[in-house]
Amino acid sequence: MDINALVVDDSGIMRKLVMRALTQSKLANFTFEQACDGVDALEKFDPKATDILFVDWNMPNMNGIELIKRVREMVKHNLPIVMITTESTVGKIDEATAEVQVDKYIAKPFTPDVLQNRLGPLFDQMAEDRKNAKGFFSKLVDKIA
Repeated sequence: MDINALVVDDSGIMRKLVMRALTQSKLANFTFEQACDGVDALEKFDPKATDILFVDWNMPNMNGIELIKRVREMVKHNLPIVMITTESTVGKIDEATAEVQVDKYIAKPFTPDVLQNRLGPLFDQMAEDRKNAKGFFSKLVDKIA
């Protein structure tokens, strides 16, 4: 499955680590766009082309929570968002999952195996959703023709 991912982190090294680990996880064939903070991410975010976001919490200019709120307001469909952050307290995890509805929450540091195990079900669901959408549109085209 081909996936367009936006990786948002103020550390260029961490963005590279996330992209490398995702590639090594073999969950999908990734094409990556990078952003250094929430403001940069909003400029680069394309609701029609971006399939998933990987977002850090603590960033200058606009943090991850504020970015996710803005993206959720812009996008009417369920865009998967994964928070990858050093914030690992139960209160922070609850805030991210309840307040802004992140799909997955991964604490740094992580390995490709952790990403594969934690994100596997999410990517399975994305593949199923794509399959169902293609089937729906195929049936719609058949009816029109």
